[in-house]
Amino acid sequence: MLGRVNHVAIAVPDLTAATAAYRDTLGAKVSQAQALPEHGVTVVFVELPNTKIELLEPLGENSPIAAFLDKNPSGGMHHVCYEVDDILHARDQLSASGARVLGSGEPKIGAHGKPVLFLHPKDFFGTLIELEQV
Repeated sequence: MLGRVNHVAIAVPDLTAATAAYRDTLGAKVSQAQALPEHGVTVVFVELPNTKIELLEPLGENSPIAAFLDKNPSGGMHHVCYEVDDILHARDQLSASGARVLGSGEPKIGAHGKPVLFLHPKDFFGTLIELEQV
């Protein structure tokens, strides 16, 4: 079911500072910031040869990233995103196996313009899992 790792997401309290650290200190290629109001975040992607790092900053007080940063003020790993060929088939198979899909269970459009779903971290050893259809 799972394909390659699409990205690892890191919640950050200051997106500008995090972007500068990855670009200027680590020498990475970074994207422009992109606001995603439907997800309550602003994102920047760090391009690596084998995957991406997604830097997430809260967009508004009700952002799930704001709640994460309340518990982890310095930031930290938020989720891992895996690619799947058919997100609806993956959802149905995972639900049948007892995994909990967050939200309504219907895919939303993610930062790459593709359908995404999130799986409950308690079902995957404390790690929030994002699935992205490719």
